Amino acid sequence: MEVKKKSAIKIEIGLNEQGVPAQIDWMATDNPEGNDMKKCKAMLLSLFDKETKDTLKIDLWTYDMQVNEMDRFFYQTLRALSDTYFRATNNKELATDMQKFVQYFGEKTEILPK
Repeated sequence: MEVKKKSAIKIEIGLNEQGVPAQIDWMATDNPEGNDMKKCKAMLLSLFDKETKDTLKIDLWTYDMQVNEMDRFFYQTLRALSDTYFRATNNKELATDMQKFVQYFGEKTEILPK
């Protein structure tokens, strides 16, 4: 497949004296809201290597990320992953099982009411 256009995503990590992320900023050249750096508290990046078929991961969060924020971050991420898995594979049965776990996770962390 021929590349018709390129886009860039830039991530900057500011570390404190102990080397712990104190600030995470990102921007994307295709962002309709503009190319300004945006602040965030956490990121999960997974890349699937074409040659080795291994998943490469970077998981970072700032020192001020609260547990309830991490719970919400994971709930939203898991929910999105189950939707992405279904769109990519059309495996409704497994995607539904994943969504059931997301529901359970949301209830256990009190992101969702029981």
